[in-house]
Amino acid sequence: MAGERARLIEIFLEMLAAERGRGANTLAAYERDLALFAEFAAERGETLLTAGGATLAAYMAHLAAHGFQASTQARRLSALRQFYRFLFTEGHRPDNPALRIDAPRRSRPLPRTLSEAEVEALLARAAERAGKGEPRALRLKALIEVMYATGLRVSELVELPLAAARGNPRLLTVIGKGRKERLLPLSQPAREAMVAYMEVRSVFLQQAGAAGTKYLFPSRGRAGHLTRHRFLQLLQEVGAEAGISSRRLTPHVLRHAFASHLLAHGADLRAVQQLLGHADISTTQIYTHVLEERLRTVMAVHPLAREP
Repeated sequence: MAGERARLIEIFLEMLAAERGRGANTLAAYERDLALFAEFAAERGETLLTAGGATLAAYMAHLAAHGFQASTQARRLSALRQFYRFLFTEGHRPDNPALRIDAPRRSRPLPRTLSEAEVEALLARAAERAGKGEPRALRLKALIEVMYATGLRVSELVELPLAAARGNPRLLTVIGKGRKERLLPLSQPAREAMVAYMEVRSVFLQQAGAAGTKYLFPSRGRAGHLTRHRFLQLLQEVGAEAGISSRRLTPHVLRHAFASHLLAHGADLRAVQQLLGHADISTTQIYTHVLEERLRTVMAVHPLAREP
């Protein structure tokens, strides 16, 4: 049974990679979510092929009862829906048991972000470190400057190809989710940080060997590039020196800061959607609280808003 389970999940993941261009991180998440459901079904004496709607509903109730966040529940249900749609379409099952399973209700919390002053303090501390010329400090400054200048996803950042830094570029070409390409303008500080880092990149390339040749940020790890986890550690270290708690600072928070600060300074929501690489404008609308705050500020000086 375990072999059959693995085979079904494998062919589903192959389809996602080949036909929908899903990345390695997304595929790993799907594989993990489906394996967890398969274990739950096995405890009820069922397999992925025999599990019915009652088992799926029981699994969702199990997640809710054990305190899983609504976002986690929704992600796992999404994986199951796509998986069972695939099995039904390909003829592996005569039905789709996920059709009538309702998604959990969830509110969309405001994204955690940083104030402009906090980002300035973070960048200033990174620059102070880099001023000593130490390769790791120069690399970290480049990473932070580029992320804040572009709003890249952390996976996009650490996997940037070497070609991204050639010729002191004004634009970065990024291949994002679904293998979609987008162009991102680089700020002058980010370009300068990249140029300074490129002068010491050979230090990291020697450690990484051939596996790191094609990456802008090579590392000795198996992937050949700096990992997301290592960047998180380095970011939180310099953040602590800038007075920012590690609980409040992650690469994703820096991405949120990029979007929030753009909108606060008048950027169009649609433009921010394109920069972030969101396929749907509704994903970008989590930042509308920034627009609402700006609107209140504008209306506060309107003649009709004045007290008589």
